Amino acid sequence: MTFFFKNFLHLFIAGLACIYYRFPARQILVIGVTGTSGKTTTAHLIYEILKNAGKKVSLVSTIEAVINNTSYDTGFHVTTPSPWALQKFIRKAVDGKSKYFVLEVTSHALSQARVFGTSIDIGVVTNISHEHLDYHKTRENYRMAKAKILRGVKYSVINRDDSSFPFLVKKADGKVVTFATDSEADYTQEKLNLKPSIPGKFNLQNCLAAAAVASILKIDKDTIAKSITKFKGIAGRMEKIDAKRPFDIYIDFAHKPDALKQALLTARDETENKLIVIFGCAGLRDRLKRPMMGEIAAKLADFTILTAEDPRTEDVRDIIGQIADGSLTAGAEEENKKDK
Repeated sequence: MTFFFKNFLHLFIAGLACIYYRFPARQILVIGVTGTSGKTTTAHLIYEILKNAGKKVSLVSTIEAVINNTSYDTGFHVTTPSPWALQKFIRKAVDGKSKYFVLEVTSHALSQARVFGTSIDIGVVTNISHEHLDYHKTRENYRMAKAKILRGVKYSVINRDDSSFPFLVKKADGKVVTFATDSEADYTQEKLNLKPSIPGKFNLQNCLAAAAVASILKIDKDTIAKSITKFKGIAGRMEKIDAKRPFDIYIDFAHKPDALKQALLTARDETENKLIVIFGCAGLRDRLKRPMMGEIAAKLADFTILTAEDPRTEDVRDIIGQIADGSLTAGAEEENKKDK
């Protein structure tokens, strides 16, 4: 009952906000980006390409809101702002003559109708893997929430390499445009020959997704390629720290299993020596992912250090113990392989 009441409340507030701000999304081309991983980087890549192409563009992401070249420290505890704040930002963008609005969207926002009334023209899904099952309960519910971003769009931009691709294609409206690193798709590295500065195969997929959107918007290939090469990444996403030490330090916002896996695979490619990972899991959130992340760390890193990551009211020792259970499982599997 509480769940439906909260969603109805979000829907009601979103409707009021749209009326109060005069449905601003109808007056601007909105690009919505969602996915388990990569949505922040992809949203910023799209923004940078459009800006470098001389387009008037605004952005709302986990990191910040940039409205008509003015940056706002939103302090969002969630990626997608409240309906009232969102419609206010879109109205400000429209009044400032922005022609494009790039919006990072979470599964929570889609499920709770926080983006109701925000008519998305191009919907992007970077990938779908395990996350937020404390809220959505099942993987199917989670996928259904993500797929909502493709309703009523003119273009659905989807990762052909992702296991959810067949599911998303069935849910997609408009013209389906695909990108991939390992599959045949509309936009691939073989076709575009991009030279990104940000490391990792997963970041190449983010670049391809951004290139697909920019191509839909008729941005020339040279501007797309140069923008992707110039893009140095964003804070906290495989960010290399200049510590002036005889080893490299990277910070990454990898708080879900697949994100941790991709970060460690990328880090492994960047080093010839030992790989040390330091991480924790948030309290009062998806408990199922904790042993999964412990297992991934044990398999891909040489040393794992477990620490606190916003435990909230949970005992951090309990959280660490659950992560460690996954590490022990991975260790037992390795021992069994040796015995055989």
